[in-house]
Amino acid sequence: MKKLLFVMNPYAGQRKGSRHLAQLLDVFNRADYEVIAHMTAGPGDAQRAVARYAHRVDLVVCCGGDGTFNETLAGIRESGADVPIGYIPAGSTNDFAASLKLSSDPLKAARDIVEGTAERLDVGSFGGRCFSYVACFGAFTRASYTTPQSVKNALGHGAYILSGIQELSQLKPEHVRFDLPDGRVVEDDFLFGAISNSTSVGGILTLAPDRVDMTDGKFELLLIRSPRDLAELAECIVALQRQTYNCAMMTFLSTDRVTVTAPETMDWTLDGEHEPGHRHVEVVNLHHGMQVIRRRKAP
Repeated sequence: MKKLLFVMNPYAGQRKGSRHLAQLLDVFNRADYEVIAHMTAGPGDAQRAVARYAHRVDLVVCCGGDGTFNETLAGIRESGADVPIGYIPAGSTNDFAASLKLSSDPLKAARDIVEGTAERLDVGSFGGRCFSYVACFGAFTRASYTTPQSVKNALGHGAYILSGIQELSQLKPEHVRFDLPDGRVVEDDFLFGAISNSTSVGGILTLAPDRVDMTDGKFELLLIRSPRDLAELAECIVALQRQTYNCAMMTFLSTDRVTVTAPETMDWTLDGEHEPGHRHVEVVNLHHGMQVIRRRKAP
């Protein structure tokens, strides 16, 4: 019999996954999986559990938000096992799941996992810490890790919007330098920056699907400078809405690695989780660094 490690954050979202726990386990049992179930008890617990069991199972399934997926990925890479991951998105904002077009219905997502196929996707390495879809700083990025879980559960995605609006009054640009492998340097005062492999960032910013390939070994680097006046701000908003990325305030390019020089006081967000500031950090695309189960495409 095949073995499956099922890791659930029981408090993610509005406890959507927890309400279907028995039915989810039934889906996996009926697919001939012996299930080891682990309910997370706090930050880092999912990573520790996955690192401990990854070598003993054929599949790891995580149920929670993007932070739970991030810890699952980190646990697999820590273990050295090359086991595929199934993702049941049950968080308040599920950017990574949205990019993969995974079902938001927990039981449908579970059935898609047992019937689906593993696909190789790229992984990010941020100074050695892995991320599945984004490393970002600046406007709205603190909301994902500073909003209390109780508020996320009560308001869902709206909690991020409200927390992000509160950030605007404290918003200040950060002076950051990006050194690219071809010798190019991008340096300026930025309100926002994202090194991403996703079409959705923070549930607020959406990149054009035809500009994002999660398997090509490259990141999308999006940087937004501080506007000098309302006209520049309006131009930037229009460019983001039209997904053209061609205004003077914005830099948008693809790269497989970048060296970042920034203030040590500038915090980052990796897959919605906090990462302290670094004076210098190397961000590298680990081509095909993970296996993720996706719904089998119709013939």
